[in-house]
Amino acid sequence: MVRNALQTISSWGKEIVDFGVAVIMVGIVVDILFPGTTGVVDNLASLVGDFSSHGVAGVVALLLFVLIYNR
Repeated sequence: MVRNALQTISSWGKEIVDFGVAVIMVGIVVDILFPGTTGVVDNLASLVGDFSSHGVAGVVALLLFVLIYNR
C-alpha cells in the first residue's frame, strides 16, 4: 500500500518535471523565433555562465544535476 502510494507520487513528480521541461523548450523555440519575447535564452545563458564561473565545482554540480535528472 505504501509502495503504491510512493510510486504514484513519484509518477506525478516525473510528469510535472517532464511538463516543465516541455514548457522550457517551447519558451526557447519562441525566444529564438521572436527574440526578446520570453527571455528564456538569456536566463539559460546566465545559468551556464554561473556554472562556468565556479570552475570545477560548477561542472560537478551540473553533472550531479544531470545524473539525478536521468534517474
